[in-house]
Amino acid sequence: MAMIPTSLATLGQIVSRLLEMYGLNAEAMLRRHGVDPVVLSKADARIPTQTWDLITREAAAQIPDPAFALNSARCWHPSNLGALGYAWLSSSTLRTGLGRLVRYWRLLGESSTSRLAESPAGLTLTLSRKSPDPEIDAVIVDFALSLLVDMCRMNAGSSLRPVSVHMRRARPKHSEVYQRHFGCAVHFDASEDSFTISTKDTDRQLPTSNRQIAATLDQILADRLGHLDKRDVVARCQARLFEQLVSGEVSEEAMADELHMSRRTLQRKLAEVDLTFQKLVDDTRRDLAVRHLDDPRHSITDVTFLLGFSQQSAFTRAFKRWTGMSPSEYRANNTVTT
Repeated sequence: MAMIPTSLATLGQIVSRLLEMYGLNAEAMLRRHGVDPVVLSKADARIPTQTWDLITREAAAQIPDPAFALNSARCWHPSNLGALGYAWLSSSTLRTGLGRLVRYWRLLGESSTSRLAESPAGLTLTLSRKSPDPEIDAVIVDFALSLLVDMCRMNAGSSLRPVSVHMRRARPKHSEVYQRHFGCAVHFDASEDSFTISTKDTDRQLPTSNRQIAATLDQILADRLGHLDKRDVVARCQARLFEQLVSGEVSEEAMADELHMSRRTLQRKLAEVDLTFQKLVDDTRRDLAVRHLDDPRHSITDVTFLLGFSQQSAFTRAFKRWTGMSPSEYRANNTVTT
């Protein structure tokens, strides 16, 4: 049975503020579409994406400003993104933050996807959303790109300017509004919806960085992603690996039992995304190793056992294979951000 795409309910707080900014009765509109406003304050609640599409259509019909959704940048707070909002604030660089955002994107909404790509111009985040109504898509992309760029500005400073913004929507009548808002060239009738930030800006250390908090929140986010869609075997495995590695008792058969499936089914599902169980364990260990080493409270011996290695020499060999340096060299140089 096909799953109905949903979005994080707390995002509705941003929508409500935006509607009220234009004099609309947000509560009444939500109720008309079957949404109890109380749900918007529940951290784990979700609302069908189709409901937001209907609300978007009604709002666009009543608001005379065709670029109204750009004002989402004035209506958000990190708490509206749940744990991901606070993990975003704790990211060491914009590159790390955007990577985290893409990794956990489905927690925000399941009707769209995002991806990152490197180019000579910088780092590009592309948003993909398919809808039978291009007018609704245009409004939602305005909302999303404006919000995402402002998130970057919250971390890196209000003077941040993207290198460029690309939008699939047709050039609006007052296109200069978009250029003023983003502070850069905006290309309409493009092949994708995206924005690019220079490498200088994406790799600059951020004053809000807190690796310890970010690592803790990553574990929470992995667990929530695993619960969001029980069919997402990778997220479910990672959520359990966070807990099981410290015991050193990680096996493919035990993981299959945890997920209530046969070992062969687990192998098949991982193969569908070009993974083996061993590679998944290896990748998870590598990610956790970097995060633990960035926490000065953990000695290298601590990290060895937190990752389920029986000897420090085994951990050192694995870490050299992952990064090209020993754990002590990594900690001294601190060249890898998390």
